[in-house]
Amino acid sequence: MTSDQNLALYTKLSGFRLVVLANRFGCDTDVSRKLHKRLLEGLEAAAGRIRTIMALERSILAGDDDHAAYRLEGEIEILGRFTIILLEELDIDFDTHEYRINGGDWSSALTADYTGVDIDYPELIALTDDELGSLAPIVKDITCETGIAVSASRVSNIRCSGS
Repeated sequence: MTSDQNLALYTKLSGFRLVVLANRFGCDTDVSRKLHKRLLEGLEAAAGRIRTIMALERSILAGDDDHAAYRLEGEIEILGRFTIILLEELDIDFDTHEYRINGGDWSSALTADYTGVDIDYPELIALTDDELGSLAPIVKDITCETGIAVSASRVSNIRCSGS
């Protein structure tokens, strides 16, 4: 992206941040407040990435840093994969058959009994527009206008630890 595109993206992210802040006044549940808080944090993190990219671009132009081009390439790649996670995150390691929720401890997805071994991973279920409430159109606009993905999902099919 060019410097102008980065500046435009930064401006859009800042505008969405203001929209979410204003929208937060209508929160009536803890879940809604949590969703707004996480979206604000995600927008601020994305804006921080853009600021870093713009600083590295300035450093390259000035010739201050020999490694700036390499770091810029990495920052651009990270921004390209950036996702704002509003509720829950699920990591699955298919090699070890383990999963973790929200960066917690790894749990085994294997169960065994007299019929054999079963692998049962939990799954993410996207929140509906009703569950997102007033954030639903904002989340869609963020993704459409900035290209930054927003994940609003909850984990389902969590097994008891004793099973």
